[in-house]
Amino acid sequence: MWHASILTIFPEMFPGPLGVSLAGKALASGIWSLDAIDIRAHATDKHRTVDDTPAGGGPGMVMKPDVLARALDAVPPDLRPRLLMSPRGAPLTQSCAAMLAAGPGVVIVCARFEGVDERLIEARGLQEVSLGDFVLSGGEIASMALIDACVRLIPGVMGKEASGVEESFAGGLLEYPQFTRPQVFEGLSVPEVLTSGDHAKVAAWRRSEAERLTRERRPDLWAAYLARKRP
Repeated sequence: MWHASILTIFPEMFPGPLGVSLAGKALASGIWSLDAIDIRAHATDKHRTVDDTPAGGGPGMVMKPDVLARALDAVPPDLRPRLLMSPRGAPLTQSCAAMLAAGPGVVIVCARFEGVDERLIEARGLQEVSLGDFVLSGGEIASMALIDACVRLIPGVMGKEASGVEESFAGGLLEYPQFTRPQVFEGLSVPEVLTSGDHAKVAAWRRSEAERLTRERRPDLWAAYLARKRP
């Protein structure tokens, strides 16, 4: 079973959105499991302190390495990667999510304040992962996004396995436009090719549209796609 352990000072935030829809159904049916570990439970003072002022001065607070180390060390040792959600980390990609989904699960540290003492990151071998070039109030929402991206790829979670094959990023391209009934909506029609019944033409149209959208919206992905196609 794929298992996620979340270290946070707000365990009440979980499962949150992960408890509904596809992820929630899979959680309830035992396809994957989740436990939220309260970092404050591993503090030793009466105030359950988890942070202190930054060395060298400056604004904000930094999460203490000793408290976090105790929290991490309380997680049974296994082969799951230990991650830290951080804006300075490696970007989370679809291929990264697929790799994590194929493993035994994840252990995620959710930082707060100005971040985590660097010594803890090095001592416990945390891999930093980022959702993008922006800053959140903490790692909880970011960890939910990562877990959702992984869980939906676990066999048995999505209704049709093909759903994950043709979506954005799966083949290095953004997904083609989608349409459904009614045939005409506010004067706009479903493209004729999609109702033609010609599967080859539909496939060609979808590929062409995926390439167009990727070229227009994500030149970085388009350049990588063209590089892979070169002999």
